[in-house]
Amino acid sequence: MNKNLLVAQSGGPTAAINATLAGIIEEALRSSAVNKVFGAKYGIQGVLRENFIDLSGINNISEMLDTLAVTPAAALGSCRYKLKDPSVDPSEFQNIIDIFRKNEIGYFIYIGGNDSMDTVWKLSEYIKDHNIDDIVVIGAPKTIDNDLYGIDHCPGFGSAAKYIATSISELERELEVYDTPYVIVVEMMGRNAGWLTAAAALAVGNNSNVPYLIYLEEHPFDLNNFISDVRGELSVCNNLIVAISEGIRDKSGKMICDYQDRDQSKDAFGHTIATGAGHVLENAIRSNIGCKVRYIELNLLQRCAGHLLSETDIKESLELGRNAVRLASEGQNGVMSTLTRVPGESYQVTYGSADISEIADREKKVPAEWINDEGNGVKEELINYLKPLVQGEMSCKFENGIPKYIVL
Repeated sequence: MNKNLLVAQSGGPTAAINATLAGIIEEALRSSAVNKVFGAKYGIQGVLRENFIDLSGINNISEMLDTLAVTPAAALGSCRYKLKDPSVDPSEFQNIIDIFRKNEIGYFIYIGGNDSMDTVWKLSEYIKDHNIDDIVVIGAPKTIDNDLYGIDHCPGFGSAAKYIATSISELERELEVYDTPYVIVVEMMGRNAGWLTAAAALAVGNNSNVPYLIYLEEHPFDLNNFISDVRGELSVCNNLIVAISEGIRDKSGKMICDYQDRDQSKDAFGHTIATGAGHVLENAIRSNIGCKVRYIELNLLQRCAGHLLSETDIKESLELGRNAVRLASEGQNGVMSTLTRVPGESYQVTYGSADISEIADREKKVPAEWINDEGNGVKEELINYLKPLVQGEMSCKFENGIPKYIVL
């Protein structure tokens, strides 16, 4: 008997998470193993509340999926909800299994990042421990931070990297206007990994000779060395771009953003919002050097820029969604849909799976050997890793001159 498939989204939005959703819906509708396709509104909380919508009954489904694939954010809604430890309180897990069986759901695909894969891991382990053989749980990756284990790079990262490199290229235009010393400090997301900040290096030398200083979370940050770096660059050029990860820390492990008073509240998974390091550096430059300096935090803008999508990112995100359905229909449980880069001069990837136990609650950092010895720039190996991921241009749909998005 065919089973129904349920899909949900979780964590922070990206420009490509809906492409993965579109791939899942498309593949599920043509799969002989799937009857109906449901979407849970607002992640695992929507599952617990049985807040489902029928995605297989949408009119003009082909046209809808085309628009959905280039619609940023999370069309099904998201959440940051941490399931309790099943060894302490199994009630939520049994409730989820009961809801699945009530709705004849045999396949559950959860699209998300590190914390979402923790949910996939716990639920899939509960299924294994209780010898449940009529339900499988699959993870589908997403995160602009690019810090998931088990995959060469994450859906959403390529488009965010393209947005960052483009935005910084445009900031170069601002710098080139003036014939006086001018520094722009740009802070990128990445609490514990510097992949996004590294994308700034893609803009270096493309349109000008403006120098760059790039500081990733993975290398200890020293404020005195930073001021020396800035002085050195300004001694040979009036203009300077400084790109930093929001989570840069000194050698003691203290976040630079904590050099000032800030909000210390935490989310459901215990993460403190890391923001404001750029403001610390802006003040340090102003007080120690005295030149014109501006601090820009890209913040949420880098997550959902639907007007500037990486074609590579969207196409791979679609295929990762399709692959997740194939894994589910094969009866695999507790795995994540993944891709692997094929070694060689031309860029190619293959699709497969990775055990969720090797992914949950782990973070993939930028390799130390890809950062220069001074900690203020990146090496060619990192540039070569990044370049294929931002290739090709796609855009959201426009209507009356402004973006037109899908609302489910």
